[in-house]
Amino acid sequence: MEAKANGPSVNAGRVMDGPTNPMVTPLLTDLYQFTMAYAYWKAGKHNDRAVFDLYFRKNPFGGEFTVFAGLEECIKLIANFKLTEEEISFICETLPGSCEEGFVKYLRNIDCSDVEVYAISEGTVVFPKVPLLRVEGPVAVVQLLETPVLNLVNFASLVATNAARHRLVAGKSKMLLEFGLRRAQGPDGAISASKYCYIGGFDATSNVAAGRLFGIPLRGTHSHAFVSSFMSPDEILERSLHRSDGSSTCEDFVSLVQSWLSKIQWSKALGNSVGETNQSELAAFTSYALAFPNNFLALVDTYDVMRSGVPNFCAVALALNDLGYKSVGIRLDSGDLAYLSGEARKIFQIIEKEFGLPGFGKTSITASNDLNEETLDALNKQGHEVDCYGIGTYLVTCYAQAALGCVFKLVEINNQPRIKLSEDVSKVSIPCKKRCYRLYGREGYSLVDIMTGENEPCPKVGERILCRHPFNESKRAYVVPQRVEELLKCYWPGKSGKVREELPALKDIRDHCIKQLEQMRPDHIRRLNPTPYK
Repeated sequence: MEAKANGPSVNAGRVMDGPTNPMVTPLLTDLYQFTMAYAYWKAGKHNDRAVFDLYFRKNPFGGEFTVFAGLEECIKLIANFKLTEEEISFICETLPGSCEEGFVKYLRNIDCSDVEVYAISEGTVVFPKVPLLRVEGPVAVVQLLETPVLNLVNFASLVATNAARHRLVAGKSKMLLEFGLRRAQGPDGAISASKYCYIGGFDATSNVAAGRLFGIPLRGTHSHAFVSSFMSPDEILERSLHRSDGSSTCEDFVSLVQSWLSKIQWSKALGNSVGETNQSELAAFTSYALAFPNNFLALVDTYDVMRSGVPNFCAVALALNDLGYKSVGIRLDSGDLAYLSGEARKIFQIIEKEFGLPGFGKTSITASNDLNEETLDALNKQGHEVDCYGIGTYLVTCYAQAALGCVFKLVEINNQPRIKLSEDVSKVSIPCKKRCYRLYGREGYSLVDIMTGENEPCPKVGERILCRHPFNESKRAYVVPQRVEELLKCYWPGKSGKVREELPALKDIRDHCIKQLEQMRPDHIRRLNPTPYK
């Protein structure tokens, strides 16, 4: 399935689709946003031109990088931001005291036509304090955007980062499948997780709804219930199977499987290690292969992986091979994954040599069973033969950290810089409208992110520039950039007439994320004791 393009072109003359979740409306906000809007209106300040920065203060999961996600949904919200009469009535009933008719009229006319949004491209690797979004516009309107925009960015960026961390530990060659639907925090948690895990580097999802909505590749086989629902091969009524090229038909595929099982059991190369297997499991595998001969992947741990599951799979796979089909592989969902994957690989390799079947030794092995970042790291250290991981609970719930903690702070109003002070230095905001740049070195790695005032000169290639930490005077570095990238781009120009940056297809965002991680110095993104990025 191809990932869908997200958003119309600038001159398409079409209305942009609304947010994926219909619950994302102007009312998906905190009450104090509407009380402040009323107070702004009452004071005649509601149209004051304000600039807000959305950023986070600390990287998640004990790491030193974050993947920015959720931008597309924010732009869709802003493009469709309009209160209905029913929503306005509810707001007026909810606000304390009387709600004047003038404010009701004001609410009827609110939209984001006078709002401008500048953002870092979705899928970019980002760091604390640097604005992910800069939102400019009438203070009351922008204030109403605060909570929903934070909601749309916080979890999206957290789960995309979690997925990217799993990808880095697993390595480029392994396939990663997101299996988290049943354990996610509600339907939207599941849909969002599927989308943002894909951005973070996962290859596919089991979530059919996410596959339809976003064009994410779908993967899935069968459960233990399917295996245990069979009693014997006698239950299989339709036993015929056409050859893959349609040239002939095997009238009794069940018997063909049984004959291959006998050959495996009598194989001297296997040392007579294969005894009697579970016939109900064999019946389930055979039935599934008859239904999906081109996509046969068997869950082999319902009874006994090595004594029954793997030999039964091999018998069915070899029968399919006789008819021109190539089996996908096995899935392990319990037990010692390092040991079992290694033993299964040995059997596949022996069968390849014994029966002259090129490539059978490389049959794919998928592992699931509550995997997480630590499990993948442990498997790597032990040595294993797993080709593909199905990861669910710890991935989609972001078990290691509950939230990213993005904030939305006023940095300028009516061209006057504003600051939030705090005894906790980490909570002090950085005032004024900013431009943000990423400076790259000779090796192609990014060296430092730098923020400047809007009207300050931008860094230039080949010119030495002093970069200073905003809160620690002793942290400073001279940099001679070989490439300069401006990070904030206009994704919603309002009525300013500025050119709008296109929202890319989901697969392009994923590719961008993977490329971004490759442009980071390895010590910044390593799992243990990563070097802080400047």
